[in-house]
Amino acid sequence: MRSSTHSTSMRLRPIVSGLAVVILSVMTAGTAFLVTWPGDGALAAGGGRAETDRTRADNPLPAARATAGSLMPDRTLPSSAPVVGGPGVQVTLPHLLAISPKRVPQSTLLKIAKLRHVQKVAVADGGAVRVSGTTLRLLAVDPATFRSWTPKNVADHPEVWSALARGEMVADAATVKRLGMRLGAEYQIDRGPRLRVAASASLGLPGVDGLVSQDLGRKLGFPGGVVVLVHGDPGKVSDKSVARLLGKGAQVVRVGEAAVRPRPTATPGQALVGRPTSYLDLYQRSATVCPGLSWTVLAAIGQVESSHGRNNGPSSAGALGPMQFMPATWKTYGVDGDGDGAADIWSPYDAVPSAAKYLCANGAGAGGDKLRKAVWFYNHSWDYVNKVLSLAEAYARTYAS
Repeated sequence: MRSSTHSTSMRLRPIVSGLAVVILSVMTAGTAFLVTWPGDGALAAGGGRAETDRTRADNPLPAARATAGSLMPDRTLPSSAPVVGGPGVQVTLPHLLAISPKRVPQSTLLKIAKLRHVQKVAVADGGAVRVSGTTLRLLAVDPATFRSWTPKNVADHPEVWSALARGEMVADAATVKRLGMRLGAEYQIDRGPRLRVAASASLGLPGVDGLVSQDLGRKLGFPGGVVVLVHGDPGKVSDKSVARLLGKGAQVVRVGEAAVRPRPTATPGQALVGRPTSYLDLYQRSATVCPGLSWTVLAAIGQVESSHGRNNGPSSAGALGPMQFMPATWKTYGVDGDGDGAADIWSPYDAVPSAAKYLCANGAGAGGDKLRKAVWFYNHSWDYVNKVLSLAEAYARTYAS
């Protein structure tokens, strides 16, 4: 199993540490921005650490037994926030990122929009918080309007925008690696609230450590309208003209084309699901990898294959992990579901969306006979197919609203 140790000299310590393996309890286990951000150090607690360890008990889904009739409902599970929009977002990537020491007036934004080679301008809130003495520089955005300013693979993935709608943080992938952050963990903001890092994505914005919602930004005291994004003819938009219009104290950084280009490995079906806190949430989010596939089918396969991570193998045939993939199949269909840089056959965060991708490749999203055939491809036994689909129907009945 892949080690979770990070070679970093400074690591953020999460509130949540330690994970359980029962369905659906808590689960196991850039470029420096040379500007002063509004709010830098505003929430600092003199360098002290304000963190406590605790375990999660957010009404986990009880373990499902092998017989359909034994499934037990838990109506108190918190529901996921609705997804904002859907796939196919038309993106407008920024070419300049500017930080102003004060709110940028509408009249100035209009002047920037009229500059030669400028095609589009957007504004966002922004500021800095400190976690265990480490500064995080965040953009506070409206998901509905900011989504189109992100790389295509980020804009199209629902988990990023659902996480923001839930009041959670989406961390830049480079920040996660640099600081040894754990997706799904909560971090204590110095002199502020706890903040859950729900997903990671390559944002391509120099010095931006992550995104939070505009509402959360206001609660954190971030100044409004101080971050300006400019889209135009690549390499032709004048950073000096933008800086002059923004006035004294404003700084402008060019956003490199390579930095905002989606990673080659990030394609639909391989995008991030983050690290949900329970198998129930993981099954539900992973099902979005395959439009038309019910999360209940993934849950049923997880129950039959490993009892939701209780028995990860190897099996007598050599299958591995919570969704019991054969290594040869994993080479083709294994994905990095949580964005930690590796596709790990043993990790539920990778294995469950990989199962969704494999089922989808065999037609599961179409339902009916094609779904039955897709499950048969998962395990060449019609008795297996009947057992999985029977459990899936039982999950559907039990968790129907």
